[in-house]
Amino acid sequence: MIAQQRPRRLRLSAQIRRLTRETTLSPADLIAPLFVRYGHGVRNPIRSMPGQFQLSIDQLPAEARTIASLGIPAVILFGIPEHKDACGTENARPDGIIPQAIDAIKAAVPDLLVISDMCFCEYTDHGHCGIINREGDPHYQAHLPEGYLLNDPTLALLAEASVIHARAGADLIAPSGMIDGMVGAIRQALDADGLQHTAIMSYAVKYASAFYGPFREAAESPPAFGDRAQYQMDPSNRREALKEAALDVAQGADLLMVKPAMPYLDVISELRRAHPHPIAAYQVSGEYAMIHAAAANGWIDLQRAALESLIGIKRAGADMILTYFARDAAHWLA
Repeated sequence: MIAQQRPRRLRLSAQIRRLTRETTLSPADLIAPLFVRYGHGVRNPIRSMPGQFQLSIDQLPAEARTIASLGIPAVILFGIPEHKDACGTENARPDGIIPQAIDAIKAAVPDLLVISDMCFCEYTDHGHCGIINREGDPHYQAHLPEGYLLNDPTLALLAEASVIHARAGADLIAPSGMIDGMVGAIRQALDADGLQHTAIMSYAVKYASAFYGPFREAAESPPAFGDRAQYQMDPSNRREALKEAALDVAQGADLLMVKPAMPYLDVISELRRAHPHPIAAYQVSGEYAMIHAAAANGWIDLQRAALESLIGIKRAGADMILTYFARDAAHWLA
């Protein structure tokens, strides 16, 4: 007689489900994003992202201690400057918002990893991720269309700002603009400055996504014209993701990131199979806001849906997840 297969035997109790679980999630898998701005005593709620805030630098030590106490190993910083200009000058200032934030966090919790998101959209007056081709500007190139993001002049800015953030104590630099050659330019600049130990977490595969809306409110960085589809990836493309990741690996990326996460689980899985590098995935603001909005309407259970979304990202192949649920998830997992 052939034994009857009954997979449900291994689902009978919580204990046996836990014993046979294939994928696990822990606070050590999570990275918490923080939005930092000037001021004192500032804790501005972000309307479209419940539970998230813009914080002034004096608020960071307590925030960092809470995050570290939950077992979360890293934060990623997004700065909101006092002044914006065409070149995002403040991003490359040694006394800028991010160097000050790094110093405050490291003074409070030296072992907490600090990742600097390396882009210029928060710092430019036009809201794009680098230098824009505009007639009358020093970098203007007449053979290119108005409003085109100039690739190589932007690389120089990324290299300069990365060195400054690394000198301030950033453990990882995370270039996020999808500028061709960004990893190589930053790696070369860091090495030339004696910063060979500073790792690069590349936003290797970043799509021109509709899920970034709440972030643009949080970071005050909506583009003043057009969109970012001229440099971020087409959501229809999967093979191109492998090409982008391979280019960044060749240029010296230490970690590879996919952004957003949930609509691109297939891409996370493809990168996991193609590269031995650690793979990060960014559960972006729109993903977070959707789950909160549905829960607020009583349509889903917030905790179960959030944890299920995170375990799905991990199951797809991500080693680490940047998520606004980091603190809540760490509490729930405990």
